[in-house]
Parts: sequence; C-alpha cells; structure tokens
Amino acid sequence: MSGTSVQTSSPPTTAPRQHAPIPVLITARELDQGGVERDVTKIAMHLDRSRFEPHVGTFYAKGLRYEELRAAGIPILDLPLRSLLSVDALRLATTMRRYIRQHGIRIVHAYDASGVFVLPVARLARVPVTIGSQLSYREILDKRTQKLLRMSDYVPDAILVNCDAIRNYMIEDEQVAPERIELCYNGVDTSYFYPPKSRPDVASNIGTVCALRPEKNLPLLQEAFAKVRHLQPGLKLTIVGSGAELDALQENAARLAIADASAFVPATRDVPDWLRAMDIFVLPSYSEAFSNSLLEAMACGCAVVGSHVGGTPELTGNHEERGLLFRSGDLHGLATQLARLIEDAELRRKLGRRAAEFAREDLSIQIAAQRTGAIYERLLQRKNRR
Repeated sequence: MSGTSVQTSSPPTTAPRQHAPIPVLITARELDQGGVERDVTKIAMHLDRSRFEPHVGTFYAKGLRYEELRAAGIPILDLPLRSLLSVDALRLATTMRRYIRQHGIRIVHAYDASGVFVLPVARLARVPVTIGSQLSYREILDKRTQKLLRMSDYVPDAILVNCDAIRNYMIEDEQVAPERIELCYNGVDTSYFYPPKSRPDVASNIGTVCALRPEKNLPLLQEAFAKVRHLQPGLKLTIVGSGAELDALQENAARLAIADASAFVPATRDVPDWLRAMDIFVLPSYSEAFSNSLLEAMACGCAVVGSHVGGTPELTGNHEERGLLFRSGDLHGLATQLARLIEDAELRRKLGRRAAEFAREDLSIQIAAQRTGAIYERLLQRKNRR
C-alpha cells in the first residue's frame, strides 16, 4: 500500500458465509455530527445482513446519527457513562455484559475512545474478537485521553486505521506491532453523494463542511478567501457545521470584512446538496487523518484543496491527480491554489470529474463495508483456529 495514494484494487475476497449472521457490537462515544459517528453509522447500515447482525453502543443516545440508526432499525445499546471512576461504570459494565450474552455478540469494535471502557468489558465477557480503532492523530486529544488510549492499545486483538498515514503513525510513534494493525479506508455513499448534472463556467462558491473545531484551522480559509474574493465578483464563502468555534469565526469574518460574503450553516442532513452547490471545497486542517468531508466533496465532483497532512494526499494524490494540496498553515499557498481554481474552469472540471470517478469506483461505502466485514471474519476465524 502506497503512502501517497489509495490502492485501487478490488475489495478483499470474503470467507464463506456463516450459517447465521454474526452479531457485532460497534461503539462510539457519541452519535451526532462528527466523522467517527458517520463511520459507525455507515458501516452499521451497510454491513451485509446475511453475514452480520449489527448493534451499536454509545455513551450519548441522541444526535443526527442516533436518529438515522434508529430509523434503520439497528439496535442501540445505551451506556450513559460519564466517568470511568464511578459506581455507574460498574453498573454499566454489568449492563453491557448482559447485553453481550443476551445477543450472542461475537465481535466488539470500538471506533473511538469508547474502547477504553467497552474493550476490557468485552474481554471479560469472553467476546471472541475485540477491535479498537485509531482514526485520527492523538495530538488533538487531551493528555488524559491520550494516556488512556495508549493503555488500551494492548487490550484488543487488532486496531483498525483508515489510511496509510495513521498506520505509519501507530507503528512509528505509538509503537503498535504492525501485525496488529488492520487498514480499511473510509467509504462514501455515492447514492447520496454524487455530482450535479453540470458545473458552471464561473466559480461562485467556495466552501467547507466540518465540525467547527480548532484543528480544522478555518481562520486560515477565511484569510485566504479575503485575499482572493476580488478575482470573482459575488464570490461566496460557505461554512457548513456546528461547534465551539462558531462565534470566533463570525468575529473573524467581520474583522476581515468578508461577513457580507460569508454564510454559516448549522450541521445538517442536507450535506450532499450543499456540496453540489460548492464549486471549490477546502479542507485547511492542521491535523487530519482520512477526511469523510473531503471524500464526500470529491464524490460530489467538487474541485478540492487540502492541506498536506495525514491521509489527505492519499485522497487527492500528491501530483494533482484528483485535487490540489498546500503546505499546512501556509496562507500564501492556500490563496495561490484557490486563485488557480477560480480562474481556470477547465482545471476545476477536470479535478472534479476525476475525484468523483475515484470515489465511486474505489471508495464507495459498499467497498468499505465489504472490507470491514472481511476483517471481522478473518479475525474471528483466526481466533477460532487458536
């Protein structure tokens, strides 16, 4: 697997089907708007039901993805854990063990720091296969969570990562044995995320979709927009998402005199429509693994620009195959790439067309779910042989 681009091969061949679907419990701390929550929801909804019976566990039983999972009829285990050092933790461990036995759970897969709690409980409950995940760099987390994650790295049978960049990080920085790491790229539902019938000759909308958190580095995007907005009369900047940084971003828009050209849209289920309305999509993060938002923008045929961090080059290509890159934090570099796309309609169309084709043919949610299922079956078979 290359460190700069996604391997474009067919999904791994799966093992023969079981006589009955394998009950799997997938967990996340929350089920609202973040990337991990989207991953959990997509995989739970797209696992082959003839082979797997998905269940989802969460500490906060509410939010956008919670409602989607309920509507899909997927059972949800509510574990309202607020502190590991509490009587509640012991009570909820008992609740989880009872649920595991009641439903015959064979695999527990924690997609985030929920694994600090659920993976040891699963081991104590003698679940055959336990899987952790590392889908981002740990530097964006608080020190206590980082420490707990490093302690829990030793618990599961395997740790799933979503790109080569994170795989290398876990081996080189976190000292996890290579044979314990499983790589599975995120997938996008191309029945919802697809390009519009045509793209205009004039770029009128630059945008992004993300949780409004510091590591997304959205002030850099605002500054770059202020530098290039004169290139196209009526150019707009659209930021879709919710989070703690909203007030600061609105104040920054006023400071840069771009408030009149800026739209702030709360987190919404209508992300595909917003992406299809964006001519240029920007991901200026200073810390990123394999971005769902970037992948969805590519699937919608946006011309994308991303900072050269984490798994972003694996999506765009290092040589402008499917998108443009700039050095993280480099205002001039971002403004330069935006100017290129604003002024060159053919470049925008070419990149958008290649990006959409790549997402559709190599990174669909069906492919990701099939790869995830193959990992589950392989680990279960390995444990059964032992």
